[in-house]
Amino acid sequence: MQMKKILTGLAAVAGLSVSVLAMTATAHAADLAAAPVYTKAPPPVAIYNWTGFYIGANGGMGEGNTKERFSNGAQANQGLSGGMAGATAGYNWQFGAAVVGVESDWDWTDIKGSAACPNTAFTCFSKANDVATFRGRLGWAANGPVLLYVTGGAAYENVKNGALNAAGTGGLATGSYNTDRWGWAAGAGVEYGFLPNWSAKLEYMHYGFMNYTAPAGTLSTTPTTLSQNIDTIKVGVNYHFNWGGPVVAKY
Repeated sequence: MQMKKILTGLAAVAGLSVSVLAMTATAHAADLAAAPVYTKAPPPVAIYNWTGFYIGANGGMGEGNTKERFSNGAQANQGLSGGMAGATAGYNWQFGAAVVGVESDWDWTDIKGSAACPNTAFTCFSKANDVATFRGRLGWAANGPVLLYVTGGAAYENVKNGALNAAGTGGLATGSYNTDRWGWAAGAGVEYGFLPNWSAKLEYMHYGFMNYTAPAGTLSTTPTTLSQNIDTIKVGVNYHFNWGGPVVAKY
């Protein structure tokens, strides 16, 4: 009888042990089935490198004025307006967020205007045939592919000034004076890199051509002093050689 009780107790203990082992195995299997949780790293921010040579095309509109001052003290002021289109080339060096560079552009223009001459039998006119600049640029590119910049340097234009009679067939003597002029240019703009090797820009530029003289017999029987100012708004697209798009991934 005593042996029967002992065997019965051992059987109960064995059954309890099997139940505990089964529960432990089930819990361990559940722990193994749970997938680990990872925190996803934030996407990298591309830092663009503006260093290198580029070429491009641009176009826009210009407005301005030409002042003509005659030897007798009389003046003729002509408002100017018209379109322009041309090409650009330059080179940038980037140092951190700072970008320095040199740039040159040339534009064919149809910026022109006219007004009555002091001798009202004639109409004085002025037309900028083309303009060009040779400038430095200083920019800041802290915001990814966005470059903000200021620019300034030398400017060139080929300009035609003249005086036409009522029939529009000629003026005093030759009736016109065509010359190449040098002046200055300054402006500002924003450029955006929209593809690895491509950027688009919006730019304001002021051109100043001070005090040049048309000889006697062209606009007047005496020499005539002229000056001209032009303000332009241009959009452009540039292709950057060896730019290569984002070169660093910042987290």
